[in-house]
Amino acid sequence: MQKVYIITGLSGSGKTTTIQAFEDALFYCVDNMPIELLPRFLNLPLKENPEVKGLAVVMDMRSKNFISNYAPGICAIEDSGISVQIIFLEADVDTLLKRFSQTRRHHPVSNEKSLLDSIKLEKKLMLPVKQTAHNIIDTTGLNVHQLKSQILDLIHDGDKSISLTKINIISFGFKYGIPNEADLVMDMRFLINPYFIPELKNQDGESKAVKQFILSNNETKLFLEKYLNLLDYLIPLYKKENKAYLTFAIGCTGGRHRSVAIARSIFEHLNRKGLNPGLIHRDIARDVKQT
Repeated sequence: MQKVYIITGLSGSGKTTTIQAFEDALFYCVDNMPIELLPRFLNLPLKENPEVKGLAVVMDMRSKNFISNYAPGICAIEDSGISVQIIFLEADVDTLLKRFSQTRRHHPVSNEKSLLDSIKLEKKLMLPVKQTAHNIIDTTGLNVHQLKSQILDLIHDGDKSISLTKINIISFGFKYGIPNEADLVMDMRFLINPYFIPELKNQDGESKAVKQFILSNNETKLFLEKYLNLLDYLIPLYKKENKAYLTFAIGCTGGRHRSVAIARSIFEHLNRKGLNPGLIHRDIARDVKQT
């Protein structure tokens, strides 16, 4: 196992969002694990799976005897030679009150007279745990996207070149409908249509002849220059927002000629930039007619 993280902190401080960020980063994640079970769990052969980057577990006041078992549990883990990073999440009292009011969840410290009393007691009880943390994150002013971004920066040691955004390019025909997963849709029906050229009609946009016909057009060249510049500007902004999937849909009438050739050009451009996009020609095989 490459890395082991313990995620803990105050109820309502963002532990669910944090564990989701670890899942996106390909960590094996477990929520609400009793700390006394962690040493045994670490002996499982998870490290034999090369796709698993590490282990992240959430443990907090939902487990009975969490406070009393925490220090002995951490000592047992360290004695076994395993190094763990502890992330402690907190927020101010007003923020925690607001979040519990919105979610209508019961506070795990529920033996107090009010929600406010429960929150204050938990802050006091969790202070010794907070003092052991390697990273303390105050989520008071953070939305879920900002918190996730901070967690991913922590996981990747601030390396901004690492991105979890999966980019896909889809060519399609408008007469078959716009792809549901599309984030940006571009209509290529302003370009001259190879369908009306007899020797090109039965070929598709992946053929050399059709690509040459479309890409040699001055309007196509100018469009690609402007559109690729737009994508080069937008993609980093989408990544900054930690968008998991980003799909560019390129359409023409039937999805066999213009959209295919343009989607291929976009794919090659993004590949040269090391973005490893996917490419799907959704409708390329539809309405294939022989003369």
